[in-house]
Amino acid sequence: MSRKAAFHNLGCKVNSYEMDVMLQELKNKGYEIVPFEEKADIYIVNTCTVTNIADRKSRQMLHKAKKTNPEGIVVAVGCYVQSDTQGAREDDAVDLIIGNNKKKDLVSILENYMNGVEEEAVIDINHTDEYEEMKLTGTQEHTRAYIKIQDGCNQFCSYCLIPYARGRVRSRKAEDVLEEVRRLAGHGFKEVVLTGIHLSSYGIDTGDSLLHLIGLVHGVEGIERIRLGSLEPRIVTEDFAKAL
Repeated sequence: MSRKAAFHNLGCKVNSYEMDVMLQELKNKGYEIVPFEEKADIYIVNTCTVTNIADRKSRQMLHKAKKTNPEGIVVAVGCYVQSDTQGAREDDAVDLIIGNNKKKDLVSILENYMNGVEEEAVIDINHTDEYEEMKLTGTQEHTRAYIKIQDGCNQFCSYCLIPYARGRVRSRKAEDVLEEVRRLAGHGFKEVVLTGIHLSSYGIDTGDSLLHLIGLVHGVEGIERIRLGSLEPRIVTEDFAKAL
């Protein structure tokens, strides 16, 4: 009998993309995905920390999961875990914590935990230049797919925790983006949404640029529409606008 897993996502489109990949990986391993409100063996809450309200909602959903099934394994994943690791670790509702850049390892971390081996799954996100490669084969939508192309932020705005929760800018390799776009196009997706934590910074660490990547995605057969996540105004120069 397969184990039942339930997901709840908080926060941005990048979180949504990462949750879709985690859900996909568990499903491929034979887990049955059920609604979050139902009794499950495993609850995975993909947390957010962009505001104190997001922190509170993250904790509420973790406690809701534990209340729904006190015997279930409650897994806190993502930004809230990354920004307040000790608080998440000490929360009675949480059995397992997984930080950013470790979401791709969800299945192995979870199965090791169930076999009695608990590993450290929160890295020092501020001292890594590794882009966490995750690959999506499909989504619940039929024609539109979100594609994460960038992580992290170097801006350090005084009001914002994101650089501490997501680390420095890390851009996905163009060839990996194109591989995913081609695969999705082959599955009938006609529209892609390029998204990231600070999308305008795509390529500053690799010598590439967002505009160049858009051009490459434009060349993929079957893709009829390209959408962009939020952009800073300063990237929309006259040349950028003309190229679009």
